[in-house]
Amino acid sequence: MFKFMEREKIRELITAHTRTFLARKDLVSRELQREISRLLPQREIVLISGVRRSGKSSLMRLICDDIIIKEAVTASNILYVNFEDERFVDFTIRDFEPLYEAFLELQRPKGKKFLFFDEIQNIPGWEKWLNRLYEFEDLKIFVSGSNAAMLSSDISTALTGRNRQVVNWPFSFMEFLSLRDCSVRRNELYSREKRLEIKHLFKQYLETGGFPEVIKNNDPTLLEQYFRDILYRDIISRHSIKNIKEIRELTLFLAANIGTVQSYKNLQHLAGLKSIATVKNYVETLADVFLFYFIDMFSFSVKRQIYNPSKVYCVDAALSDSISFRFSRNLGHAYENIVCIELLRRKGEIYYWKSKKGKEVDFIVKEGMKITHAIQVCFSLSDKKVIDREIQALIDVKNELNPKHLLILTEDEDGTKTVGGAEISIVPVWKWLIPEWKVAGNRFEIRLA
Repeated sequence: MFKFMEREKIRELITAHTRTFLARKDLVSRELQREISRLLPQREIVLISGVRRSGKSSLMRLICDDIIIKEAVTASNILYVNFEDERFVDFTIRDFEPLYEAFLELQRPKGKKFLFFDEIQNIPGWEKWLNRLYEFEDLKIFVSGSNAAMLSSDISTALTGRNRQVVNWPFSFMEFLSLRDCSVRRNELYSREKRLEIKHLFKQYLETGGFPEVIKNNDPTLLEQYFRDILYRDIISRHSIKNIKEIRELTLFLAANIGTVQSYKNLQHLAGLKSIATVKNYVETLADVFLFYFIDMFSFSVKRQIYNPSKVYCVDAALSDSISFRFSRNLGHAYENIVCIELLRRKGEIYYWKSKKGKEVDFIVKEGMKITHAIQVCFSLSDKKVIDREIQALIDVKNELNPKHLLILTEDEDGTKTVGGAEISIVPVWKWLIPEWKVAGNRFEIRLA
């Protein structure tokens, strides 16, 4: 016999959730708003995914503000529910219809309705109900989740092409500057005072990372709790993993080795796991909750690309630093991690590259069929051996793949170097993280180069 959630309880929850949602103020604009604003006139359901605590709920509130302003929508036409609330523990797919009916009865909306569902992946079968609602009602739906399964082909099939998918990342450096009330114009980068201010804030960004509450409270100790929540709530509990010690040790090892190439066999040995199949399952699960990203080696041979090990990066460099067991921080790898996430945020199709002689390039950026950028990241070029290593790898990739741009990102060097007819741009990481942009009012308008 199927059990339904009490209707009175549903009414209380949707009233409390929506009221709290609409009461939120003083949020910082996000770069992703610009992309989502283009989707507002369209009927498709907007799926927002991303790592836990990256600000998906705040993003939905910002979107709600945009809707209220642009379409003159009243509060009665807005419903918000967060399924992370433990009071929804008994909620099932059969309770969606009573929930929607309670919204109609309580708020009596007129015209187009706007529904916001947070962490909806907690309710199995949610996509089937939304698909039916989409078919028969005049509304716009936004859903969020901390699991990449939301972006899976199964969900897309269930929603029959009626969805648009976006990923919400922790704050970029540009968003961090905005939160710190630091405005930037291109010509201001020639000002010594402005450069020193930005460099000082970049050091803060290295320490706090991009999670919104960590930045607002200037409290990196929150990152350890975030890690525990992701590991125990999003991974161990959701996937019913029995051997907690194994996956915890694998996670800590990956966090301590960002920017390194790791094969399944190597991870099996170092983490003491029983089989490569177990390692693969754990790695896929860690990627599924957006905690780690695994970058493949570029090759025109698909077989070679598949069988070569991947490089590992964390969704937030400060998060990986907070949970890894290291005696000192490798700033070169921290910079590399920040660059990787920024390239993904800019929707780059990225790889690493290795020559037949073992020379490695950190990032290859591919657009369509062309290689557009080859990027090296290091802390400093003060050591001649480092200069020779980084430049030689770029020359090798230039000869083989002919990328349009060759780039070295460091802590503070700035200039160009011509070697063998190839021009190499050398740019500080903090400067590269500031794309061509402008601000209209308090809204970002960004053109990512």
